[in-house]
Amino acid sequence: MTIRPLSDDEQEHWPKKPLVALEAPFSDARGKIQPLVDLMMESAVLIESKKGSLRANHYHKTDWHYCYVLSGCIEYYHRPTGSEAEPECIRVEQGQMVFTPPMVDHGMKFPQDTVFLTLSRNPRDQESYEADVVRIEMLSTDGTISWTPED
Repeated sequence: MTIRPLSDDEQEHWPKKPLVALEAPFSDARGKIQPLVDLMMESAVLIESKKGSLRANHYHKTDWHYCYVLSGCIEYYHRPTGSEAEPECIRVEQGQMVFTPPMVDHGMKFPQDTVFLTLSRNPRDQESYEADVVRIEMLSTDGTISWTPED
């Protein structure tokens, strides 16, 4: 397992805000092509989440990911790792995409059944994933924000 170190050049290409402004799709008589991500990545996964479930509650040391909602929606909570601020919530609807860079606490709530693509920098095999992820307690199992600022 080898996780590439982050480079300054790589970081320059990241979106500046979590909710990603998508390029206009290419349309013709056959249909549409929606550009999503034009960066080197090592993982693409399709995730199904049931209404009321929670995901994430962690941050990544080097990994980043884009999450594109195919159906349903995500209540996406985020804040810089180590921050004592209450996490900001962004509602990510069908056809929208959110970006999470490294060192950002994030959690996801699903107010309805949701299917989304996650496009990630690092490989998704269990060994690589576990070496890079740090679990936190940001969203509680009842769906409320649950964090304790560090003293």
